[in-house]
Amino acid sequence: MNTFQSFNLSKQLKYALDDLGFTNPTPIQEEAFPVILSGKDVVGIAQTGTGKTLAYMLPVLQELKFSEQMSPRVLILVPTRELVIQLVENIKSLCKYKSFRILGVYGGTNINTQAAEVINGVDILVATPGRLFDLAVSRAVKLKTISKLVIDEVDVMLDLGFRVQLSNIFDLLPERRQNIMFSATMTDEVNSLIHDFFLLPVTIAIAASGEPLKNIEQSCYQVRNFYTKINLLEYLLAKSSEFKKVIVFVSTKKLASDVFEKMQEYLSGVGVIHGNKEQNYRNEIIQKFDEGTIRILIATDVIARGIDLDNVSHVINFDTPNFPENYIHRIGRTGRANQNGKSILFYTEKEEADKIAIEEMMHYQIPEMLFPDEVEVNERLTIEEQEKIPVKRNRKTTIKEHGKGIHEKSEKNSKKVNMGSNLKRKLKNKHKGPRTKGDKTANLKKKGK
Repeated sequence: MNTFQSFNLSKQLKYALDDLGFTNPTPIQEEAFPVILSGKDVVGIAQTGTGKTLAYMLPVLQELKFSEQMSPRVLILVPTRELVIQLVENIKSLCKYKSFRILGVYGGTNINTQAAEVINGVDILVATPGRLFDLAVSRAVKLKTISKLVIDEVDVMLDLGFRVQLSNIFDLLPERRQNIMFSATMTDEVNSLIHDFFLLPVTIAIAASGEPLKNIEQSCYQVRNFYTKINLLEYLLAKSSEFKKVIVFVSTKKLASDVFEKMQEYLSGVGVIHGNKEQNYRNEIIQKFDEGTIRILIATDVIARGIDLDNVSHVINFDTPNFPENYIHRIGRTGRANQNGKSILFYTEKEEADKIAIEEMMHYQIPEMLFPDEVEVNERLTIEEQEKIPVKRNRKTTIKEHGKGIHEKSEKNSKKVNMGSNLKRKLKNKHKGPRTKGDKTANLKKKGK
């Protein structure tokens, strides 16, 4: 097994790693280090917990030299305030023996205070897109000196609706820069962003290995529809002695709200977190879940990522992820720190193909459980589940009824000549001649006068 000694790091970085107790690099760290150090654009796909932060920070810090320059040279964008705070602490621990100025800026705090801190000088700036753009527009921060751009948790960022802010920020950056992007999952939006702004990036995919975590016991249920899933979820979560601390993952914000409302009818100690919730609300829910006040947390994939939650007994996949890597990420929220965990997957007939894709990626067939007799199978379908019957149109009738009126004049109408208004016609007939100066002049010209 390789060690960090093979990276030929500076003494300052080696001392910092020793203090942190890091000796062996993870696969993503080992693969990313030489590529990022080469200056190429890099796209890293790796799930949470694989050491992504160290994967991009070690080569960046290895190359970064001391400078008295006031404006930032390294920009790191993350989606949430929590991640800014967490990342700044991590970078400062790595820079323990280096003289770099590290600053984090994010919304929800006084922008003038942050502007003053930026103006005082910064080498590495960690920011959320919204607050960074506000600071750039107000000219508190200059981005033309950025040589390295890192976008971490980019899938979370896009889900939160930051695509426009990211595009605006790219316009303010110098064209000659190194782009480094890390994501837990690959989505269509992520792929589109890479295509638009990256130059021949090297892709390093670690999460795609899909090896299931050995200390997580997996199982699945085939379920008829949404309302039957609700019944099964309520049945399982009622066993509070077994399901002590549970994250219920769903794919969309709307679905998260729908499941939350249904669970509130049956159970207490339920919270929900997704991108439409205010920052203070999200902080409060996370704290309550961490403390145990809330036993059940319903969350979208992206909001829960990057937040360290311990002692999660179960992860329940209310729906089956479209991207197999998302499933690996979801179940990775339990069974952490060498503890045992359990994951349960609900899938419908329409979701079976996604389930098979997950199993193929993992090279593992998820054990299927018998559907409990105690759970009612509800035949009611949501609007999304109802089959849409296409409306049949009679093409010939449509042409017959509308084609002639649009494209052809009737025989009666085609003979009509536009004579102007009724008033003009009456005046002309009455006086047998022009009634306006323009008409009179025209007639004189015709007569050669």
